[in-house]
Amino acid sequence: MSARTSLLAAMLLAAMGVHAADKSADAPNKQEGVMKSTTGQGLLLFPMPQKMTAREGVLRLQGDRLILLKHDAPQLLRSGEIIQSALAAAGQRLELAASAGTNPARPGVIVSIKPDLAHGSESYRLTIGKERIEIEAQSATGAFRAAMTLKQIVRAGNGTLPCLAIEDWPDIPNRGAMLDISRDKVPTMETLYKLADTMAEFKMNQLQLYTEHTFAYRNHKDVWENASPMTADEIRKLDAYCGDRFIELVPNQNSFGHMGRWLGIKRYGMLAEDPGNPDTLCPTDPNAIKLLEEMYAELLPNFSSRQFNVGCDETDVGNGRSKAEADKIGVARVYLEFLLKIHGLVKKNGRTMQFWADIILQHPEQIPHLPKDIIALAWGYEADHPYADQCATFAKAGIPFYVCPGTSAWNALIGRTDNMRRNVVNAATNGATFGASGFLITSWGDGGHWDHLPVAYAGYTYGAAVSWAGKANKDIDLARAMDTYVFQDKAGVMGTLVLDLGNAYLESGVLLGNQTVLNYTLRAFDAPRSTDDVFKQVELKGIERTLAYLDRVMENLPKVKMEHHDAGLITAEFRNNAAMARHACLLDIARIKAGGDGDTKNLPAETRKELAADMKKIIADFKRLWLVRNREGGLTDSVSSMESLLRAYETN
Repeated sequence: MSARTSLLAAMLLAAMGVHAADKSADAPNKQEGVMKSTTGQGLLLFPMPQKMTAREGVLRLQGDRLILLKHDAPQLLRSGEIIQSALAAAGQRLELAASAGTNPARPGVIVSIKPDLAHGSESYRLTIGKERIEIEAQSATGAFRAAMTLKQIVRAGNGTLPCLAIEDWPDIPNRGAMLDISRDKVPTMETLYKLADTMAEFKMNQLQLYTEHTFAYRNHKDVWENASPMTADEIRKLDAYCGDRFIELVPNQNSFGHMGRWLGIKRYGMLAEDPGNPDTLCPTDPNAIKLLEEMYAELLPNFSSRQFNVGCDETDVGNGRSKAEADKIGVARVYLEFLLKIHGLVKKNGRTMQFWADIILQHPEQIPHLPKDIIALAWGYEADHPYADQCATFAKAGIPFYVCPGTSAWNALIGRTDNMRRNVVNAATNGATFGASGFLITSWGDGGHWDHLPVAYAGYTYGAAVSWAGKANKDIDLARAMDTYVFQDKAGVMGTLVLDLGNAYLESGVLLGNQTVLNYTLRAFDAPRSTDDVFKQVELKGIERTLAYLDRVMENLPKVKMEHHDAGLITAEFRNNAAMARHACLLDIARIKAGGDGDTKNLPAETRKELAADMKKIIADFKRLWLVRNREGGLTDSVSSMESLLRAYETN
């Protein structure tokens, strides 16, 4: 290598934040040459790989070279197409081929399968040499992950690539995202396809759509007719789309608690544990299992996945029709016996059962009675959730388990960034330590799903990174990663703005579990300040500080220069959610200044008029934005609380 070429390579690597492995005796990471570029302005891949080593030189691919797919070429075709497209975008058009022909020097990229590669089916080696790029993967899935990494390197390299070597594999085998499509937002197919595309680039391999009543069961139209549900045909299309991106679409149908959309209808009400509060199926009613058997027989054939999340969280057992049996054998046993009946149905349909583990963890003496082919989903959404204890419990019992943190987007309007980051790291770290088979980051829709989808992007993004390679990504520059790979903001503003906006909840001085005081204010707007446990904590200075913080953060939005295809929509969505948070501050301030219990009817007429005008605009914008990404069903339910607040302003 000439001195000039060596200097050029060093300059390029330095510009990308990548340093050639230090050959000195006391160099850190000498054996592995791990590139430390997760912060600063270096080469930022997402997720950062397990090991990345710099080598001398650069690669300039020529257009007359080939992308050679060795071994089972059809199996590698999807990966080859991704590589071909990425290089074409950088100005190099390489032909895909299954043979190099008579010229062995022609391949510019070689993709091959190495079944003996360590660390599982998603593992790969990616080497950029001075002559060509080589990818070795244990399977076609690993080749696909490598292709996504190369796509990012090509995008950052502007046509010239630094020589380097990557060895990569996931910490946790199954890494998924769950989106609530039952309270009350059912996304359009286009929205789901785009979500799958992003998940694929971030190396996630599982998607779940939480369902209560939003699948179009043929014999149960009265349950879903106003909900714009997913149809069987749509599920099959989404399943195929995900499969093409090496993502498993796992069916998710709650089957015990959270059945209010069913049990609130007269012909199903007889199956409720408590007809006066119809939310949980009665576990001792044989017709409950018959209903589930019918549902599963129709739902499951639309999915290629052999797993099935049956829910079973937050149940109310032993206080209604099952009380006599619960008094006889115990509430825990009644719950477990119904769970085992569901397990039998799932096995009958050739699936492995997943279930939310909150109830069984309340009765740890029952865990040894769980079947060994069941998957327990340990969930919790606060920073200090006891994942270590829960993971240890299932590991000791030999029960496969997932860790399931949250995006902290729901019931928060604009997110809870600090809580999200600590919750996600807590789950991923303990999941990897105790041998979790999966990591599922959830985004729920409690209370009408007021947060727009991009509010959850930070949680989904960070969850993808730390579940793939925890040590390499724990301290990643998340704002920069989101600017690069999520928002495509050339100004480098949007990532920081979104994360900062999500920390507005800290300014109030009132920290609530699984929600923010701003969200609470809009929903409990007329609760007496003197007796309500939350409002008794709210102080004028804290809310005024929150309002000033929101305004400060949002002042930066006009500086954003997003190149994302949804740039205008994303901007409008954050404006709308920030406007909701701001409105909550204004309402709190007005109520405190009004004195007494701060009833809206006692607010000054001019204040009520101003608040009404603001809420009208918020509602109008919310409805318009909802319909861009989502179906109409559920919208009326979602805005009902906002409209109640508006009526309180207008009629008092």
